Amino acid sequence: MTLKDQRFFLELSEEIGNHPDKQEILADYEMHVYEMLQEESIDDKNLYSELVKRLGTPQEIAQIWKQETTITPKKTQWLFVLINAGIFIGGALLTLSYNIFHWNWAELLWENLINIPFIIMLLYILFWGLIGYEIGKEFGHGGYRLLQKTFLFSIVPNILFMYLIIFKIIPYTWFQPLLSFRFIVVCIVFTAFLYPVSMVGYRWGKKVSV
Repeated sequence: MTLKDQRFFLELSEEIGNHPDKQEILADYEMHVYEMLQEESIDDKNLYSELVKRLGTPQEIAQIWKQETTITPKKTQWLFVLINAGIFIGGALLTLSYNIFHWNWAELLWENLINIPFIIMLLYILFWGLIGYEIGKEFGHGGYRLLQKTFLFSIVPNILFMYLIIFKIIPYTWFQPLLSFRFIVVCIVFTAFLYPVSMVGYRWGKKVSV
């Protein structure tokens, strides 16, 4: 570390103050600067100004992190869990509306949705990629455990639903002509992709955060 980037990180450390994730924040920025210097040569006398140009002043960076202390991991975790639960509950209500109450709007919506199941699955996978990205961007290194917990809490309804379908506790006829052995296998495969996709999003968001 040169004298110029020492100055940058000393100022950043002072500005961040007693932030609970101070060491992780500094480590992330140090790694980012290290990677930047490996890719291109920057003169020592211009390094500080170049870091300010690309990353912002230490004061600006510290202000961003101080604002983000209001976004707690617990709140973020339950926000995404509740969004996932909302999607699940919405699907359950639509299924009941179509199969039990036979409402016209439910029948129309159902007929349209069963024609695009793979698009819906793709959107759901992208949704998990977005969750990983947002957690990585907001919490950096500290978001890894948060993503694991969020995924665990959120995936339980999905697995329970598959269990109820496979063991015919929920009637197969409710999902005809969509439901088939092939479709169930595809659903299981797509579900297996959710966590890897969320981790890719997390790593991307973590990189963007610095």
